[in-house]
Amino acid sequence: MHKQCKCGSSMSIRLRTVIYQNKVEIENVPIFSCGVCQRSEVFAEVKPDLTGIIGKLGSLPEKQQLHFNEISEIAHLMVKVTEKKHASDPVEKIVGERINELLDLLLLAQSLEDEPWTEEIRKRLTQISKHSLSANDLN
Repeated sequence: MHKQCKCGSSMSIRLRTVIYQNKVEIENVPIFSCGVCQRSEVFAEVKPDLTGIIGKLGSLPEKQQLHFNEISEIAHLMVKVTEKKHASDPVEKIVGERINELLDLLLLAQSLEDEPWTEEIRKRLTQISKHSLSANDLN
């Protein structure tokens, strides 16, 4: 996935670690980077989730390491498609399997009447459907 940088070059997306307050490492954040001018920017679709995490951490966070792919479904899918064991799998297959997995979990959460879990799964499904992830988005 690429986008045009302000310098005119192409920016590519990579999973990076964002460090907050020199104490918190947030791993697997989708970031666009320009190889020419070194400009970086957070993938717009995940920015609200990232700012939400940072807001919850506050101005004096404890030293810790977080995995963004456990919070953002887009980051989760990007991690999945870059795993060696999925190298030959089409992205559509990986996305489809994840949707089926989340639907199974949704049924389980609903049967257990676990409303917070149900809402979390719905949020993840919405992230996928809202952005209509395709092979072009994750490559």
